[in-house]
Amino acid sequence: MQLPEDQIRAGHIPADLYRQIPPGTDLRRVVIVQQAPRSYTGPIVLTLVVVTGSVAVLLVVAFLVQVIAGAAIGVLSATGGLTYTINRTSKRKHLSSK
Repeated sequence: MQLPEDQIRAGHIPADLYRQIPPGTDLRRVVIVQQAPRSYTGPIVLTLVVVTGSVAVLLVVAFLVQVIAGAAIGVLSATGGLTYTINRTSKRKHLSSK
């Protein structure tokens, strides 16, 4: 018996509890009630569900924004309202024209 819980299960009354029992009490009728150990499974699972849900929502929003932007560019390009070109000009200016 290494843990206090094992001693209580075996019928041993710890000294600190023994001092609290009124004199003349029949120790065979004393019942010690322990609080159940706390389980951390619920909060951990809840945290994982919230984080996973948040990541999923952000991915869906990012995908929808990309699709909507692509569709808008496609529609505006097809109607001639917008053109998008990449201009790759050289950073060097014409130095030979002095």
